Amino acid sequence: MSALTQRQKSGLRLLITGGGTGGHLFPAVAAAQALRTRQPESEVLFVGTRRKIDTTSLDRYGFANSSIHCYGLKGKSITELVKALAVLPISFLEAVAVIRRFRPDVALGVGGYVTGPVMLAARILGVPTIIHEQNSVPGLANRKLGKIVDHICISLPGSEKYFPQQKVQFTGNPVRKDILELAAGAIPDDMAETLTLLVLGGSQGAHGLNKIVTEALCDLDRKPLSGFSVIHQTGNADAGWVEEKYCSAGIKARVAPFFQDMKEVYQKADVLVSRAGATTLTELAVLGKPAILVPYPYAADNHQQKNAAYYVEGDGARQFSEAELTAETLADVLSTLNNDRARLVTMGQAMRSMARPDAAEKIIDICIRAAGRRGGDNSSTDSRPGG
Repeated sequence: MSALTQRQKSGLRLLITGGGTGGHLFPAVAAAQALRTRQPESEVLFVGTRRKIDTTSLDRYGFANSSIHCYGLKGKSITELVKALAVLPISFLEAVAVIRRFRPDVALGVGGYVTGPVMLAARILGVPTIIHEQNSVPGLANRKLGKIVDHICISLPGSEKYFPQQKVQFTGNPVRKDILELAAGAIPDDMAETLTLLVLGGSQGAHGLNKIVTEALCDLDRKPLSGFSVIHQTGNADAGWVEEKYCSAGIKARVAPFFQDMKEVYQKADVLVSRAGATTLTELAVLGKPAILVPYPYAADNHQQKNAAYYVEGDGARQFSEAELTAETLADVLSTLNNDRARLVTMGQAMRSMARPDAAEKIIDICIRAAGRRGGDNSSTDSRPGG
């Protein structure tokens, strides 16, 4: 049996790199889950940094991971920038070593600064390369990599203008298996008499958002809002005072710095107040959850505002800047939605119409084709790096 035939009979060896935030990591996990379902004999290796969110999440999902030394470049001080640039040659050499050990058939980059040296090393070593961009405006790493990789997957219409057109394919943003299962089993437009408000400030929380939401629910004399129960992800810094404020106001609330089991909290949510990270929006669309979006004001290139615009234009969400949103405005919006359940149902349906639940499968199709394997939509032949 030839070496190529043997590789085709064995599963795909997929190297995935990126992370640093849930927005980068969770779509990568979703793609890996899709491959593992389709080809259980496949092997996946995540290459990232030693950041806790990466290692903890990957351990939870049962995927092997390796790390290299790497630091971000954008928005750093001169000292931090010099340090990051000085480490880059080391990052590249460490990436080369990881790739030579793992011998991947294809490399998938999902954004974040660690993606740069790993995907460059993969390209130089002859590994077929693919990047996936979650946001409406690509990050620095993906913008640079777009010039050298073989294929580019995008999540939102409009982001193709940042890349070479002939490489771009619109796949959508992958959603983790447990969220897809929840969406598949959901009772359409089922809503409890007492609404549950889910507040998501992103994996690091959001102090400004925490303050506005708690003031709207606890400090204003709005009886319609007393009908809400609350699930609130605060980030580490604010969990204590947020929980105390709800308790003092007599509001039923579940407060945590970060929720690991998003399936469980999504299942209970009727409406959200949320940042506008691409992965969160993708999950809300698949689940058909209406949302009030408050983009993170310091997101690079204001990409959260542009992410949110797609869903607002599709009538699935409302959007406010943090600067313009007051507790009184938020209370008015929540009160109106609480009294107009038909509007909430319509918003949820609009969100669901914008979902791309097959995004992970599309990306795996592209990975399989790029690696020259059977099982994608087409086949081609590519070599993989030597030892």
